[in-house]
Amino acid sequence: MKKAIPTSLIHAPDPGNAGGGKKIIMEIQQWAVLLWQQIKETDILQWLAVSFGVAEVLFAKANKIWLYPTGLVATILSVIILFEAGLYAECLLNGYYIIMSIYGWWYWITKKNKPFVAVTRCSKRDWIVVSAITFGGIIFLVYLLKQYTNSTVPYMDAWISATAWAGMWLLAKRKIENWILLNISNAFAIPLLFHKGLPLYALLTIFLFVVAITGYIKWNKIIKSDLSPGISYSDGGTVASNRKLI
Repeated sequence: MKKAIPTSLIHAPDPGNAGGGKKIIMEIQQWAVLLWQQIKETDILQWLAVSFGVAEVLFAKANKIWLYPTGLVATILSVIILFEAGLYAECLLNGYYIIMSIYGWWYWITKKNKPFVAVTRCSKRDWIVVSAITFGGIIFLVYLLKQYTNSTVPYMDAWISATAWAGMWLLAKRKIENWILLNISNAFAIPLLFHKGLPLYALLTIFLFVVAITGYIKWNKIIKSDLSPGISYSDGGTVASNRKLI
């Protein structure tokens, strides 16, 4: 495994500490040196996985079917890499992505001309399900990680994966809040990936964080453009839409 960035350098330094701005600059320089060292030591497997991950995002943005084969390669390689890094809950999460990529590929080929599910906001019932997925997932994953693995970060690993599970459920239902849940997961994953010596994955996650922000903005515009007088959107809304949402 590559040298991990010390936890003390992952978090932004406190400007109120002795030394002020000079100390901040020194710590940023130390962090940058360690990051560059990690990138130089990154093996070909991680470069390949991240390259296919970037390709998947770009194909998805262009609404091309190639997003599925590239995504499959990226997630299969990710399972291997994350397992070696001791991020076992994220391995399970990527296993789920593999299944959904196969299903999505099949669905695209057989039913690509079907109307898209409308983008809507979460209802109270949706939030109850999200809470159940998140907190139930955390309890389940922490138990598995502490009882059956040598994970050194069971709580963080479980939290990141459980919030991503909830976000993916909302994404499948075309709920705009999926981007919020996915970015909560991303925000915690970034420092953990740096700490575990996976700098390319951390940089990819930063990229996905930005994509999620733009996704939220786009979906919010879609919701506003679909709203019209006389249509009830209570309990989430299910108005049909043929817009391509990727």
